[in-house]
Amino acid sequence: KLAGQTEFVVLHRRWAVERTFSWVNRCRRTVRDYERLPQHHAAMVQWAMITLMTRRLARHQHT
Repeated sequence: KLAGQTEFVVLHRRWAVERTFSWVNRCRRTVRDYERLPQHHAAMVQWAMITLMTRRLARHQHT
């Protein structure tokens, strides 16, 4: 919430960030904090996004 805000305001492009978080959370290891180090969790998030993007690329490469 912004300072002094009294009414509902749609934040620009917020839906894109929330949608990306939901895609990352589809990977089981990113749902909970299983990793001991932040670097390991960052690697799991990167791995989840790589998996998502390769599936998207493979889906469109039917030629």
